[in-house]
Amino acid sequence: MKLGILETGQPPESARERFGDYPSMFRALLGEDAYAYETFDVSAGVLPGEVEACEAYIVTGSAAGVYDPLPWIEPLKDFLVAARGRAALVGVCFGHQVMAEAFGGKAVKSPKGWGVGLHTYDVRRAEGWMDGGVAPIAVPASHQDQVVELPPGARVIAASAFTPMGMLAYDDQPAISIQLHPEFQPAYAEALIEARRGTRYTDGQADVAIASYAAPDDRARVGQWIKAFLEGRR
Repeated sequence: MKLGILETGQPPESARERFGDYPSMFRALLGEDAYAYETFDVSAGVLPGEVEACEAYIVTGSAAGVYDPLPWIEPLKDFLVAARGRAALVGVCFGHQVMAEAFGGKAVKSPKGWGVGLHTYDVRRAEGWMDGGVAPIAVPASHQDQVVELPPGARVIAASAFTPMGMLAYDDQPAISIQLHPEFQPAYAEALIEARRGTRYTDGQADVAIASYAAPDDRARVGQWIKAFLEGRR
């Protein structure tokens, strides 16, 4: 399978040298040899020339908000609409939000503030590509935006009280999305927090978030979900 990575942002420069970019994090999560990968720097205005360039696409996270007046966001939404039903789609964080917006939902800067650290979602319904039944998942979070209105055809399959629309599956197309970051190694998540300490987070928020990474996480499990979802679309 050829898997396109729609890159919508980059890690802070201070962390990029050590941990790589977001496409490399997804390749590590899913397996370097699992797919024929191609990266498209969407934030620089680069999109596939046609939907059929890849059989599936992952939309990455970004520091941008879907509501920001950036010149690449509307073309990305247009591409996602064009890809509907023609390619499998997976959205992560910003990708989760922009897919919801493209397909008729809504994402906003949440009045709840930042969700950062290891967050736990309850699985409401076990899909066929999931393993482990409905056991909760604990995965890194780093967001202040949230999906607040479901797109038509989408349903919530995992969530928390803080993020009620945390993971979606679409019944009208092969598409799933999640607000959490299974591609984030805990060490990178901690480095990201440190890079934002005192600007986006208070010291207290940063300390609590970093301490949460002492607990085990389910990154690998969610990575296997994504792979199983994609394999089912071959």
